[in-house]
Amino acid sequence: MTNRPFRIDIPQSQLDDLKSRLAGTRWPEELPGVGWSRGVPVGYLREVAEYWRDGYDWRVHEAAVNRYPQHLTTIDGQNLHLMHVRSPEPAATPLLLLHGWPGSVVDFLDVIGPLTDPRRHGGDPADAFHLVIPSLPGFGFSTPLAGPGMNAARMARIFASLMDRLGYDRYGVHGYDWGAWIGARVGRQDPERVIGVHVAALVTVPGEMDGLSEADQRRLRRMLNANDGYFRCNSKRPQTVGYGLTDSPVGQLAWIVETFKEHTYPEEGLPEGSIDRDRILTDVSIYWLTGTAVSAAQVYYEEMSVGPAAEDGPAGLRGSVPTGVLVSALDTTVRRWAERDHHVVHWTELGEGGHFLAMEAPGLLAGDVRTFFRKLR
Repeated sequence: MTNRPFRIDIPQSQLDDLKSRLAGTRWPEELPGVGWSRGVPVGYLREVAEYWRDGYDWRVHEAAVNRYPQHLTTIDGQNLHLMHVRSPEPAATPLLLLHGWPGSVVDFLDVIGPLTDPRRHGGDPADAFHLVIPSLPGFGFSTPLAGPGMNAARMARIFASLMDRLGYDRYGVHGYDWGAWIGARVGRQDPERVIGVHVAALVTVPGEMDGLSEADQRRLRRMLNANDGYFRCNSKRPQTVGYGLTDSPVGQLAWIVETFKEHTYPEEGLPEGSIDRDRILTDVSIYWLTGTAVSAAQVYYEEMSVGPAAEDGPAGLRGSVPTGVLVSALDTTVRRWAERDHHVVHWTELGEGGHFLAMEAPGLLAGDVRTFFRKLR
């Protein structure tokens, strides 16, 4: 495998174009008194867009990512971007970290230090990890998408191959959102080398309803009442909606900010009350600057409209790899259905936190990852 060293270096012309487009935004009218009930309020989005144009400094956050070793490689015809951060502890356990939508590798910046160097962060050096943090195919700098068929199972094969080529014969996996869905498939495809899979924001497919616990009934109601507009657009017409997102930075901003608003804790708060606004804008900026609104949505289409191909293997069978599940206050993970599909040996329920735990509560996430893998080393 050829690993090419990589640093993010967005041309200044792209940043100037972004500011020009933000300044020239055509703003829609808004019905009075509707708040967030019909989408992102104009007043709120104007204020965030103005900050993105005049207050946010991309170069600061570009440099923050570039502090860590990054590479580009190609596996199964797919260009792949990854951060590879080795621990100072020689006996550290390799750990693959997988993000979701609308996320990126920057989602994990706050847990890199605690996971790679627990000695410096008040932890036990025996809990250290070597981290491999790829951009999912079609996301961020893992572009262009190799073509149709890049579903969760194919991504899982790519990541298993990546860990093999990096020389890791035993490793763990953590993922949230799509990262959880894909991470479980890494475990199913590579059970001889994956020691465990830890997931957050795990989507569980509904099944037997009788006798659900009160907590599971509450999570099911949350699932049924969730705003799935973005999900339907991504899974049915990713190309069509992508024109507006690729041409208008405010359109891309609204599309992502709404998801942060609806999936951060507490629900009644604004997203920057849970996650630093600059971190949110770094995620948005990556989608905008790489032009990946369409390619990042394709995995929804592949999974929901095309479905798994026969060669994807037994993705529907119960996994055999030990699995840890971390459930935030806003997750819709139903335990019965999780245990039906995964070999769950570790279950943690939080009374706080939302969908983006690596950014909302990095200490809680890092702590649960350590606890889970401590049993498996």
